[in-house]
Amino acid sequence: MFLYIIIIIVASLLALVVLAQNPKGGGLAAGFTGAQQIGGVQRTTDFLEKSTWTLAAVLMILCLLNVNPHNSGAATGDGPGDAPIQVDDQPAAGAPTDAAPADDAGQ
Repeated sequence: MFLYIIIIIVASLLALVVLAQNPKGGGLAAGFTGAQQIGGVQRTTDFLEKSTWTLAAVLMILCLLNVNPHNSGAATGDGPGDAPIQVDDQPAAGAPTDAAPADDAGQ
């Protein structure tokens, strides 16, 4: 459950960082009009790009860590319709058998 919360937080941060960028290169950096601002326009763009790649990688790693084949519902039979199939060796009473008796009387 803890991993799900971390994944949601990272995905939300990734969405905010992507929305802060402008596809034409402005984005959050467009708010800085002076060329010699502290941090500058170029550093803001670099920060947004690096944080996008970092958050995307962290999200991918978290999703891969979340997949655990040893705890899947199919292996434990916890999910709906996952009841084990039972095979009976004896046919039910009155049920036809697979092999028909040989009829040697006509030959």
